Amino acid sequence: MKQQRPWLRWVIALNLAALVALAFVYPHLMVAPGALLPAHAELATDCFACHAPWRGASAARCESCHHLADIGLRGSKGQPLPVRAEKQTGRTGFHQQLIDQDCMACHGDHQGTAAGQRSRKPFSHALLRAEASADCKACHRMPGDALHRKIEAGNCKQCHSQERWKPASFEHAKLFVLDRDHDSACVTCHLGHDYSRYSCYGCHEHSEAKVRAEHEEEGIRDFENCVECHRDPGVEPDERGAGRRGRKRD
Repeated sequence: MKQQRPWLRWVIALNLAALVALAFVYPHLMVAPGALLPAHAELATDCFACHAPWRGASAARCESCHHLADIGLRGSKGQPLPVRAEKQTGRTGFHQQLIDQDCMACHGDHQGTAAGQRSRKPFSHALLRAEASADCKACHRMPGDALHRKIEAGNCKQCHSQERWKPASFEHAKLFVLDRDHDSACVTCHLGHDYSRYSCYGCHEHSEAKVRAEHEEEGIRDFENCVECHRDPGVEPDERGAGRRGRKRD
C-alpha cells in the first residue's frame, strides 16, 4: 500500500479555497453566465448589487434601484422613460398590477446562456390582476381606424382575444357593410355599448311595426336576424341566409 501524501491534500484544499475566494472577489469573471444588458453595464463588476451569496438575485434587490411605483414609467435615477412606439401616447406602468412581483420570472439581465433565457416567462395578460386585465385602455391606445373611432365605450374582449389582437372574432365588414345611410354611431345599433347584440330599430325608418308589415307583405315570416339577408345597405338581397349568420338581435 502506497504511503499517503499529506501535502497533496493540502495543495488540493488550498486550490479549492483559492477558487472560492476568487469567485467572491471576481464573480463577474469566475461565475457570470455572460455580459449584462447595456442598461446594467455599469454593474458588471458589482455582482452583489443584485445577487446575495448562495441565494441568487431577488426582487427586493431589484426594487432597491427600481422603485415599484416607477417601473415602466421612470428610470432608476427618476428620469421619465422615452416612448418606444409612435402609436403609444406614453409609458405604461403595468408592473404594479402583476399578481406576483417576481422580477426574475420575466427578466434575465445576462445575455449569456440560452437555457437561462428559455426559463423566462413571456408576457401574458394572465399575469395581471383581474381588474387590470379587464382595463384594456390602461395600457393600449384605441385604434384609429374608421370603425373603432366611433366606439365611445365597450369591452374589447367582445371582438378581440388577449392572446392576439388580430384576427378579431368578429369582422364588421364581412357581416354588415357600414356605408351610405348606415355610417352611424355604434350605439345606434348596439344599445348600451353591448357589441355582442344589435338592433335595427334605432332609426325611425326601421320601426319594428314597419319592418314587420313590409316583410309580411312579401311573404317573409322569419326576419329576426336582419343581417342574414341585409349585409350591404346598397344592395337588395337576392336570396335569404347567404353566408355566415349574424349576431343575436335585441
